[in-house]
Amino acid sequence: MTEMIIGGHPFGREIDSAELARRFADCRQWEDRLRQIILLAKALPALSEALKTPEAVLTGCENRVWLGHQRLPDGRLHFYADSDGRIVKGLLAVVLTGVEGKTPEQLSGQDPLAPFDALGLRDALSVSRASGLAAIAGRVRAIVDGYPGGR
Repeated sequence: MTEMIIGGHPFGREIDSAELARRFADCRQWEDRLRQIILLAKALPALSEALKTPEAVLTGCENRVWLGHQRLPDGRLHFYADSDGRIVKGLLAVVLTGVEGKTPEQLSGQDPLAPFDALGLRDALSVSRASGLAAIAGRVRAIVDGYPGGR
């Protein structure tokens, strides 16, 4: 059976947690980390207007943010996202790296923001960006909880 993935991106596959760790390993200053976040944003393709639905819009973010998903035939979840802001889009890419292609069972009880702690990014974020990340994590949890085995 062929999977029709909408809003495809490299996160969680070509760019996984090990690749993120490698990219951020030599970043000692916040400016270096910010540069990596912006590079990740460039690797996240823009969503088509058809995927920027009212259901995918997130509230609680400084920039406009869309986060949607589809369940693949094998039960894994595919997440797709976009933002008007470059930095927020890069932060979305970090989240996607940790959740993409996993089942609701695998994601149940997991913190979608754990990659930020592993990379030393969470403490350096502004209050408004941290609030936006909380909204993103809340949406991921709501999606996961909407499936059997995700609670």
